[in-house]
Amino acid sequence: MNEDNMVPVYLVMGLLESGKSTFLEEILSGEEFQDGDTGVIISCEEGEVAISPASAAKCGMAQEYVEDESAFTAEYLKGIDEKYHPQRIFIEYNGMWDPDTVFSADLPANWEIYQVIMLIDASTFQVYLQNMRSIIGNMIKCSELLIFNRCSEELDLASFRRTVKAVNNQIQLMFEHKDGRMIELGKDIPPYDLSADPIEIADEDFGIWYMDAADDKDRYDGKRVHFRAKVMKGRKLPDGYFVPGRNAMTCCAADIRFIGFLCKSKYIDRLTHGQWIYVTAVIKYRRMREYGGVGPVLYAEHIASADKPAEDLVYFY
Repeated sequence: MNEDNMVPVYLVMGLLESGKSTFLEEILSGEEFQDGDTGVIISCEEGEVAISPASAAKCGMAQEYVEDESAFTAEYLKGIDEKYHPQRIFIEYNGMWDPDTVFSADLPANWEIYQVIMLIDASTFQVYLQNMRSIIGNMIKCSELLIFNRCSEELDLASFRRTVKAVNNQIQLMFEHKDGRMIELGKDIPPYDLSADPIEIADEDFGIWYMDAADDKDRYDGKRVHFRAKVMKGRKLPDGYFVPGRNAMTCCAADIRFIGFLCKSKYIDRLTHGQWIYVTAVIKYRRMREYGGVGPVLYAEHIASADKPAEDLVYFY
């Protein structure tokens, strides 16, 4: 497609009252979108806050509303294109609708999803995560930028970051205080002693360690760790390597995956697939085909049999 003819589609996702309309109102008031180009805002739900017609008109944006997911069709979008001939599109998407509805839609030939942004009200995130984990997880998976708004000091934002990164490690995160200022999160302080040799990773902390070690070479390169894990062996792994890991719940009970790092051992032939073990190993960061780049590689120093833990699943908070 000729980029000069491409109509960028900005998809803004989030549950009701997550701040989608306020976000759109703010960015449309900026100079970036007051460049003379025209467009359309397609709103898929009505919240307490609506985008004002004055704000939309100021940057050449028409407004359309679609109330039912079944009406969000290729024909509907084609009609929008023929009616307005837009140069940009904003879709304020209903958080209760399946994201596949928009991603699988047959968009007009020159439309292209340019950016997917998700808004979350930080003050209600934990409650919604408990009750609507699958819905939130599906939105996180397909988003490129996630903005936590209405943050406050009493919230464990580092835990929020780990939870989101477990679902989509490539997503960009921003945290906005309820007074409007942006919050810069420093490094997490893990629940284990980084100065210990070896670093003892408790069963309940495996997910936190996994996320942290994957992201922070400076913190773990050359460090020795000790943890309990399940053996995963496979023909696709390099010779002399296995993966000691755990089953982890990322977004919902239906989305459980095995996580762990490549581990090199001279005694791999003595291990059986699915066996529980204690591992003492040194972490080094190496470029591996299985990672598609540089990642943590464990060099086993000692392996011993272990009992299955009381809780098989691990989490990221």
